[in-house]
Amino acid sequence: MWASAGLAGVGGTQSPWDRGRQCLVCALCGAAVFSPRRRRQRRERLSFCGHWRPRGKSKAKPNGKKPVAEEKKVYLEPEYTKSRITDFGFKELVVLPREIDLNEWLASNTTTFFHHVNLQYSTISEFCTGEACQTMAVCNTQYYWYDERGKKVKCTAPQYVDFVMSSVQKLVTDEDVFPTKYGREFPSSFESLVKKICKYLFHVLAHIYSSHFKETLALELHGHLNTLYVHFILFAREFNLLDPKETAVMDDLTEVLCGSGGGGGRGGGDGAGGAAGAQNHVKER
Repeated sequence: MWASAGLAGVGGTQSPWDRGRQCLVCALCGAAVFSPRRRRQRRERLSFCGHWRPRGKSKAKPNGKKPVAEEKKVYLEPEYTKSRITDFGFKELVVLPREIDLNEWLASNTTTFFHHVNLQYSTISEFCTGEACQTMAVCNTQYYWYDERGKKVKCTAPQYVDFVMSSVQKLVTDEDVFPTKYGREFPSSFESLVKKICKYLFHVLAHIYSSHFKETLALELHGHLNTLYVHFILFAREFNLLDPKETAVMDDLTEVLCGSGGGGGRGGGDGAGGAAGAQNHVKER
């Protein structure tokens, strides 16, 4: 863009200040931009050419690449979110019936959700491989498994789901945790264990939507998935079994399926703002 030239070549008389110096000629407009040795001290004198810009921090990324656009969330398309296997009002279905013990109600529904989520995942398990899903990711959130000693374990999505199903299976078949015989009492920690199970089941459902909805769509099982998700979320809301921060990653879907126009549940938009802000970086849980 710049061509070096002597002062005489620019035309005009040399001033004492200009004498003995070289100048740059803009190839676009032909303006002479003097380049004295102390350029920084005389910056204001050098800026009369509109094509010259002082050096500064570039707003572009260091690698010069544009930020990668977020992948379109197919499961939010109206033609798919409307799909259900029943139009039954789940708000009424999740309410604790009269004369039914709360723990019995939680135990019965939690066991049912476990079997349904396990069945729903089994339909796409052949696509959820260690190569295709190298981490247990949901949108911009990555989940880690924590073993019995509390050690953080990084694993693939199928490994994570296997850990979830194995641990939940162990709990729901334990008579000391989920008693089925008359006279047996539920443990004092039962509600916290149910919350833990619901958290894990939510991770599996969210992963199916985030990474395997196209396969679910090809199998024409998205109606089953939507129905299961609505029932599960409304049940968890009714008894405060899921932390809103935990479910924020899927707030957009929850709002559509379980909002005033979707599943008839309480509004799911309170955490939507937080979810929007979380799209800019990867979270770990």
